Amino acid sequence: MVSKELEIAINKQINAELWSAYLYLSMSVHFAHKGLPGFANWFKVQFKEEQDHAHKLMDYLISKGNRVELQPIDKVDTSWDSLLHAFEVTLEHERVVTSLINNLVAMSRKENDFASENMLQWFVSEQVEEEETAQSLIDGLRLIGDNGFGIYTMDKELSKRSYTPLDTTTDSE
Repeated sequence: MVSKELEIAINKQINAELWSAYLYLSMSVHFAHKGLPGFANWFKVQFKEEQDHAHKLMDYLISKGNRVELQPIDKVDTSWDSLLHAFEVTLEHERVVTSLINNLVAMSRKENDFASENMLQWFVSEQVEEEETAQSLIDGLRLIGDNGFGIYTMDKELSKRSYTPLDTTTDSE
């Protein structure tokens, strides 16, 4: 069983992951409305991945005999000035999530909860990828600037991104 303190912290992380999903869903519909289906697709895949992250944490708590306590999701923004701004927000948000995950790892180490630390290492690796991807897209958008053909091309490229469901069961760890 996970300690009560770590259980509370993981429940907060579940809420953060669901808030992240809601943020990315908001970005997806915003860019769909702007006629950028590829960017909308990229954020829709992010939305689904964040839901998977929440489920992975929920499944873990349940497997350890702990409670999952879902909390209300705070409001998210619904529009962004530009593609670049949306991805800058994405990168900053992912950096916040990274710090939250790092705090959970530190807490599990402090408690000598090696099983939780092991499970959380998946999230540590995932956050490296999330930040790297966001930074790469920001770099590309900075190179493109206001070039319509560049944005069109990037939109077409991002439309190819597909969602691969995460096996959130603890057996896959």
